Amino acid sequence: MEFIRGLHNLQRQRKDCAATIGNFDGVHLGHQKVLEQLKKIAKETGLISTVVIFEPQPIEFFAPEKAPSRLTRLREKLQQFSRHDIDRVVCLRFNEQIANLSAEQFVDDILLNALAVKELIIGDDFHFGKNRQGNYHYLVDVADDKGFKVEMTNTLSCQSERVSSTLIRQLLANGEMNKASDLLGRPYRISGRVVHGDKRGRELGFATANIELHRYLSPVVGIFSGRVYGIDNKPLDAVVYVGSRPVYKGEHVILEVHILDYDEDLYGRHVQVELLEKLRGEGDFKTEKELVLQIAKDIESARRSLKKHNTRINNINISSNDEL
Repeated sequence: MEFIRGLHNLQRQRKDCAATIGNFDGVHLGHQKVLEQLKKIAKETGLISTVVIFEPQPIEFFAPEKAPSRLTRLREKLQQFSRHDIDRVVCLRFNEQIANLSAEQFVDDILLNALAVKELIIGDDFHFGKNRQGNYHYLVDVADDKGFKVEMTNTLSCQSERVSSTLIRQLLANGEMNKASDLLGRPYRISGRVVHGDKRGRELGFATANIELHRYLSPVVGIFSGRVYGIDNKPLDAVVYVGSRPVYKGEHVILEVHILDYDEDLYGRHVQVELLEKLRGEGDFKTEKELVLQIAKDIESARRSLKKHNTRINNINISSNDEL
């Protein structure tokens, strides 16, 4: 998969393409439906399948104080696009220049002159151009004259609910991890690099790996059972903490992982942390002693949760084998 960042780099590598545009936060089942449609059209037409995203996301540019927590960072999105065999991902910087383009300028400057779009696939809620003046109906009106085709992907529903990044954020915030995983098409993961912390966990008798989040908001807060990927080529059982460590008057959201029965040096490693079940909320402990007692309980709760999860997975596998 080719990754192009910035309009100037794109213009030097202009190629006829089938494209789709959006935030793709979470790359959930609805997004995956768009990607499959994009690949199908690209294959039929011999065009390059291209996903266009913006950094920052438009809401983060216009109203950063109202921007929701991200389900996926750019790196995580790229990993998902790669798994879906997309040919090219174009990341454009969303700035004043792009924000002030009229709908017609956006079509001419971005879609045609820069991207060389021949086929465009968009969601039914896609808007573009200054004051969101452009939409699917506008594109249909101008497509023939400007020499491209446009196709819409309808909203995907699951059990009568619209699959959306907003709904998945709500499920994660409520600790409904299985439902969120169903809409994502995979268990929810957060990835990052292990960095040096303040060593408090080791001093308390529970060594933790501190993961760099690169985000101010997290869609999840609390204590979770989970698994860590990216170490020793196998998943490692863990207790996961996402929060601000109120006992130490923390101000920024952090992610700490205590890997069960493991004590190797992980500094500098890039890992993926999979959250399986929410065990409890963040909590408010007055002393370190209270915290230590609770951590010990959390570890036991995580072991029970992981055992239950393994049993469920094994039962699914046995049922699948019986059907073959």
